[in-house]
Amino acid sequence: MTSTRLRSAFALLLAALTVGLVAACGGGGGNGSSSGSSGSKDEVDLTAKRDITIAMVTHGDAGSFWSVVKKGAEQAAKDEGVTLKYTESNNDPQAQAQMIDAAVSEKVDGLAVSAPNPDAIKGSLQKAKAAGIPIITLNSGSDVSKELGAITHVGQDETIAGQAAGARIKSEGAKKVLCIIHEQGNIGLNQRCDGVKKGFGGPVDNLQVKGTADISTTQTEIKSKLQADKSYDYVMALNPDIATAADTAIKGANSQAKLATFDLSGDVVKAIQAGGIQFAVDQQQYLQGYLPVVFLTLYKTNANTVGGGQPVLTGPGFVDKANAAKVQQLAASGTR
Repeated sequence: MTSTRLRSAFALLLAALTVGLVAACGGGGGNGSSSGSSGSKDEVDLTAKRDITIAMVTHGDAGSFWSVVKKGAEQAAKDEGVTLKYTESNNDPQAQAQMIDAAVSEKVDGLAVSAPNPDAIKGSLQKAKAAGIPIITLNSGSDVSKELGAITHVGQDETIAGQAAGARIKSEGAKKVLCIIHEQGNIGLNQRCDGVKKGFGGPVDNLQVKGTADISTTQTEIKSKLQADKSYDYVMALNPDIATAADTAIKGANSQAKLATFDLSGDVVKAIQAGGIQFAVDQQQYLQGYLPVVFLTLYKTNANTVGGGQPVLTGPGFVDKANAAKVQQLAASGTR
């Protein structure tokens, strides 16, 4: 065979091999589309809906803070391919206990709960544990998480966060602080104010207000307190909606007090940029919704535990003018 004929035969063989390889890989024309769909189906199967239901029961009030927690939980459920049942009690401990009882009756595969009032939900969580339902506490209750039967806690240490905020207020030269408590019976809020007092090292007075259910009354209560005592030169809010009310109250009282807050919202970030709020203590509540769903799914599917007996801390961090612009973009999408 001449070299020319050899080259021709080799070219034909190479062409035949190429066609076979393309066909095997699903390339080209309608066959390519069909095979490509099969490949996509394999990818979908990897994240197909699992037969797992996670219940998250919080004391949330559907406000700017808790809407971010819920969004994090919903995204985690989507990412993990599980079913999420989210309920919140609007700061009603008895209602929260009833919601936990309902989740136990439904035989959910995992339970994530906030615990601002541990005594009120302790009995319900004991029922969950007796039923073999793994529990994770979130947001509040880190110091009693083990007692409640939880495998871990996701949130921030409120006393440590308060100390950090108090130290920062002290560094700004403040002399007297008013700390606004917006929920009765929420031990986490008292821990925040106690931490502020410890970190500040000076006089810190607590003011119990109506709360997020009645912002108008809350605003009036803060304004009246500032009008009655002009010596307050710093106000510490513990919730973004309360911070917005406090900002208005400070102006209405013609007070020179500066303002800081725990927790974020879009309005808080804007106020930081405008100078109405000096800083916010960020506990990254999106993570407090997201991580418990992931952890409970891992526990259910792979017997994994996280934290090594210690809480998984999501804060504290600080948002001020230096990083507010970046955070504002994220807050606008509802994840900060």
